[in-house]
Amino acid sequence: MVKRIVVIAVCCLALFAGILALRSSKGKSGSHIGLENDSRQTISASGAVEQEWQSRIEAVGTLSALRGADISPEVGGIVSRIYFTSGAEVKAGTPLLELDASADAARLQGLKATADLARKTYLRDQEQFKVQAIGQAVLDADLANLQTTEAQAAEQQALLGKKFIRAPFDGRLGLRVVDLGQYLKPGAKIVTLQALDPIYVDFGLPQKAVSRISAGRKVAVQIDAFPGHVFPGEVSAIDPKLDAVTRSVQVRATVQNPRHLLLPGMLAAVTIDMGPARRFVTIPQTALSFNPGRVTVFVVEAKGQTPEGAPSLVVEQRAVSIGETKDDQVAILDGLRPGEMVVTSDRTALRNGTPVIVNRAVGPKSDTASGTRR
Repeated sequence: MVKRIVVIAVCCLALFAGILALRSSKGKSGSHIGLENDSRQTISASGAVEQEWQSRIEAVGTLSALRGADISPEVGGIVSRIYFTSGAEVKAGTPLLELDASADAARLQGLKATADLARKTYLRDQEQFKVQAIGQAVLDADLANLQTTEAQAAEQQALLGKKFIRAPFDGRLGLRVVDLGQYLKPGAKIVTLQALDPIYVDFGLPQKAVSRISAGRKVAVQIDAFPGHVFPGEVSAIDPKLDAVTRSVQVRATVQNPRHLLLPGMLAAVTIDMGPARRFVTIPQTALSFNPGRVTVFVVEAKGQTPEGAPSLVVEQRAVSIGETKDDQVAILDGLRPGEMVVTSDRTALRNGTPVIVNRAVGPKSDTASGTRR
């Protein structure tokens, strides 16, 4: 009897263990099948944010001096004196360099003496003409001779003055490229002179911006050599002719440069604010899909709940109207509300109603101090 009871108990335990094992196996199999049948797409998304948007035009320009010239002599000669040092600030009329003019000075003295003799001869002959000792023809010849000798002396005086070179305007000198005793040919460079305050920035704008730009419009200039520093200026001139190839217009702005930080030839980022700031809904540009005749985004929407109680997410394609772009953001004029989520990852596999899993939500970065995006 005891053996029979033991056998029955063992059989019951074995049967119970088998049932538990079977249930566990079915549960694992069902879970595996559920995972295999999960057709949700993993996406990344960003929220639409409403914020102030300053309409602006951005361009890249080149700095040029208000006045700039390579100083060079009009006549040749040997350098006899140098009055400047490289990098010096000079005023208009400051002596820079002198060429040897000893021979020219001697010739000038001879021409002045000849002109003085011609003047005395003419005055004496005038007295003779009054008493009819000489004729009119002699007096006319004396006058012509006097005028000729005076013109020759004046010409030599001008030539002598060209041997003494002065700064034509206020500015900063560059590097000296001549030495004492060196022979200079006419037109040979001595040093560059640049007027740096104010300074020009020249840049091009597309044809569509012509109606929005005018002289006096404020501009902000930034140089990568001085990160975070903004140099204010204003538009001073607009070219009346567009480039026939690029359909762009050249614009010149004048920028204040009292510390002479800006130098001619620098590359500059130019920003022009256009009117007062407005509020727009903005999203990353990566959320846009460009189709023939329209621009669309995929909006993430909640449709019911999952078995676990979480929101069931699907995407819906929606047409939007876009405005200006700034950095990585674009202004949405119509089609989105603040707070809606848009897909920013690859959208090739998405269709209306596709269930999705949001892997990462990335909001637009903003500068809390100024309210503008970077």
